[in-house]
This record gives sequence, structure tokens and C-alpha cells, in this order.
Amino acid sequence: MRYEIPLPLRQEHEQLHAELRRVTRAEGEVGEAARHLARLMHPHFVKEDEIALPPLGLLEGLAAGQFDAGMAAVLSLTDRLRAELPAMLAEHRSIVAALDRLEDVARRVGRDDVIAFARALRLHAATEEQVMYPAAILVGGFVRQRLALTEPPAVAA
Repeated sequence: MRYEIPLPLRQEHEQLHAELRRVTRAEGEVGEAARHLARLMHPHFVKEDEIALPPLGLLEGLAAGQFDAGMAAVLSLTDRLRAELPAMLAEHRSIVAALDRLEDVARRVGRDDVIAFARALRLHAATEEQVMYPAAILVGGFVRQRLALTEPPAVAA
């Protein structure tokens, strides 16, 4: 079973990608700092799109009381997210350091648009760490608990 990343999250990522592409085309230090940031972010965004954000597609239905055993497929994603979370948080630290550099360079050359982008992306990373990743892991925990309640007890041999 495949789960869709909720549309608002998908659109937010697309906007961040588009803005980053725009900033990477800047000349000089701003463009250089943005290209460094893009090299860090691309594999991270791919990983998020693979394992961290799809489980959130179940939130609305689960909150409405919907559940079926087919949701067990999400456990492979949430278990992988739990295992890879320390590495993903380390990636965030590298990304935030690159954002700090980008913002410093942008401030020196008077690029308020780039400063605003860096701040928005930093906030996005914090939202992922404090809301989205924990929510995805909770989806897995909730599905696992519901499955345990719906499975027949094991028969002793």
C-alpha cells in the first residue's frame, strides 16, 4: 500500500525547492552558498519524501477513526524513519549551518529576499523536527497498537 504525502506538505516542499533553485542561480558568494546548501538538501529531501512524509497521509483518516489492516504497510516506513532519525537530525544540523552561512552572506550583500528564504527554511526544518517526524513515528505506533488489538491471539503449541 502506498501513502500520499499530504498536499500542503508536498506544495511547501515544491515551493522551497523552487526558491532554492532561484537562489542557486545568484552570482558570487550568495550563489555559491546556495549551491552548497542545495547539495546538502537534495538527498535529505529525497529521504523525507520516501519515509518521513508519506505516513502523514494517514493522519486525517486515523484521527477520524478510520483503520484497516492494510495500513500495516506504513510500518516499514515509520520503522525506517525511527532508525534513520539520528542521521536525519544530523543532516538538519548541517543544513542549518549552511543556512547560517547563506544568511550571513546575504546580509553582507543586502539580499533581503535570500535572508527571508533562509529564515523560512530554518523554520521548516524546526517544524519537521518538532512536529512532522514525531507525528510520522506516532502514526506507526498507533497503527501497530491497532493491529495488535485486531489480530487474534496466538495459540500456544
